[in-house]
Order: sequence, then structure tokens, then C-alpha cells
Amino acid sequence: MAEDSIYQALEVLRRGGVILYPTDTVWGIGCDATNEQAVARIYDLKQSVNKKSMLVLLDQIDKVSLYIQKVPEVAWQLYEADKPLTLILPGACAVAPNLIPDEGTLGIRIPDHEFCNKLIHKLNRPLVSTSANISGKPSPMSFSEIAKEIVDGVDLVIDRAWEGRPTGKASSIVKVGVNGEIEIIRP
Repeated sequence: MAEDSIYQALEVLRRGGVILYPTDTVWGIGCDATNEQAVARIYDLKQSVNKKSMLVLLDQIDKVSLYIQKVPEVAWQLYEADKPLTLILPGACAVAPNLIPDEGTLGIRIPDHEFCNKLIHKLNRPLVSTSANISGKPSPMSFSEIAKEIVDGVDLVIDRAWEGRPTGKASSIVKVGVNGEIEIIRP
């Protein structure tokens, strides 16, 4: 029964749909990160065009190099540190162009969440992740705080049985430069 949620999500994502799903931090809105039309739908749903507000989730650290042209060495060490951690890395590639901000970076996180990891593994592509809120509004800390227009605006809401024990707060964000310089964006 719970596995059905993964197959339903796969079907929706493969046809360009948008899902509302739990992560190890907060509930997220997501789509196939390689699908430009699906990414555009999320911007519309969030009422935002801020490319810096979306990141991608991967199921394994070694897949980072598939979406970043040359991963700075320090990034590998940071990914081994405390989680949840989003790294903003230079040299984004192989994702929808409207997901990449002007400076060419991509935020990538490896979630510690069973549903996310199973879904991403089966999708075999990065999953867009952005908090389930309208731009400028507070990020919902639980499913009950998600605005009705968000819930109504997605193609599939994942069963709350997958929620697990989220942290209830967004991940830390660290920006890594081409030469390994580090800037803490959100502690």
C-alpha cells in the first residue's frame, strides 16, 4: 500500500506532473528536474520566478557529478558533514534550463528520507524540491499548515504515512565556489 505511493508518484512525474511530498525537513513541491514545463508549473504554483528558491534532491552523493560539471573537492567533504545540508554548487548541467539561476549554480541535497530516496532511485533523475508555500509566505512546518491553493495545485499529494520524523525546518545552505570558497547562506 505505501509502495503504491511511489509508483503513483513515478507515473505523475514521468508525464510532467507536480507532487506534494514529505522530506526529512519540511513538505516539498517537486517534479522531474529535467522537465522544463514541470519546473515552470512549480514557479506558477508558488507565484515566484526566483530560480534560487528551488533545489534538487538526489538519492546518492556520487550522482552529484552528473549535474555539476566539476564538483569542488570541498563539496564531497561537506556532504559527509551534518545533515540536512543543501550545497549550492557552480557549473550546473543536465537539468531544466529554467531551474538554473544566472550564475549557473544548482542547489543539491541528499535527503535522509525513505520515500524521497526510493522515489529518486526509481525515477533515476533529480527531483525538484522547494518548500510547499506561496512565495513570501512562511514555510509550512507540517502538512496541516500547507495552503489549500498549494494542495489543490499539484497533481498528487503523497500519503502522510510517508512523513516519518521531519526536522520541521529547512536545511542549512552552503554555497561553494569554483575554487572551494565557502559562504554560509543559511546556518
